[in-house]
Amino acid sequence: MKFIRIKNCYKVYKNGVAAIADLTLDIDKGEFVFVIGASGSGKSTLIKMLYREEKPTKGIVEIGGINVSKLRNRTVYKLRRKLGIVFQDFKLLPKLTVYENVAFALECIGMKGSEIRPKVLKALEHVGLKDKTRSFPNELSGGEQQRVCIARAIVNDPKLLICDEPTGNLDPNTSKEIMTVLDTINKDLGTTIIMATHDKDIVNRMKKRVIVLDNGVLAQDHMKGSFKISETV
Repeated sequence: MKFIRIKNCYKVYKNGVAAIADLTLDIDKGEFVFVIGASGSGKSTLIKMLYREEKPTKGIVEIGGINVSKLRNRTVYKLRRKLGIVFQDFKLLPKLTVYENVAFALECIGMKGSEIRPKVLKALEHVGLKDKTRSFPNELSGGEQQRVCIARAIVNDPKLLICDEPTGNLDPNTSKEIMTVLDTINKDLGTTIIMATHDKDIVNRMKKRVIVLDNGVLAQDHMKGSFKISETV
């Protein structure tokens, strides 16, 4: 069984815009996959369907054998507890320390304090911020703030990490550092990573699987190696 299975999937918004058209796609557990495409290509819609921010108009979106498109709204939180999500804008709580921001994700699901501490420290160690536990977000660089976001996303050991333009607000050198962190998480923890990005340099340097969407259609699917994105993407 494929870890992620998208079959004959369509998404048409109420205003008539067709964002996804007959998309069929399989992703194995432990893969690192880039999703790319021009603005309006459907990549953001695809990402949102994975964490059930959006539902397909027709078709199947399965994660770990669960058809997430059929989940009732009141049970979506159960899916999201099993996922890690990293956004372009950091979404950190400014009045909480680094430790508290990461711990908050576990407090929200009712985990006991004695269980939280080792998990938070382990997650911060994975992203190289174990010495920043008492710092506040405004005391950190942009790259460090994104590392905190990644730690928060992996603190509950998710099988799937969804990254939506995680380097979009970062300079090239910091972006490289973030990608090193994500690559290590993928390799060391076996976490499946799906990342939407516009960054051609990152995609070509990482040599991972690349999925190209064009007007909601799967235009290209390159498994590995150097893939040069066309100038129109």
